[in-house]
Amino acid sequence: MNVVNDESKKVWDEAMAFDLPGKLLLVGLTFGGANGTPGRQEQFWGRVTTVDRNAGISLTLKGSRDGEVFTLPPDTRSLHAAAPGEYSLRSTAEVVVNPDYTVTFYIEEGNS
Repeated sequence: MNVVNDESKKVWDEAMAFDLPGKLLLVGLTFGGANGTPGRQEQFWGRVTTVDRNAGISLTLKGSRDGEVFTLPPDTRSLHAAAPGEYSLRSTAEVVVNPDYTVTFYIEEGNS
């Protein structure tokens, strides 16, 4: 699995990483082929519990996946400060209020 992302930013922003524990993240994952054709999508949200340059960004999920732990890659390029407001998840119809950050990844499937 390869994560494709914005190459113009640093992969790991230490200042941002330092600020992440306890923050609420809204996550969007799109899985697809190497040619960029999107496939399935996942949306979920949770609080950052641990941040590690090598191991990644771990979240304790909330909402329909409450209590699950999910670890994002150690890559801060796709994290963006979220504007205040309500965010609706298409996949579950959950509404997330005032997340601190949004993060999206396109994940190429079928590669080892």
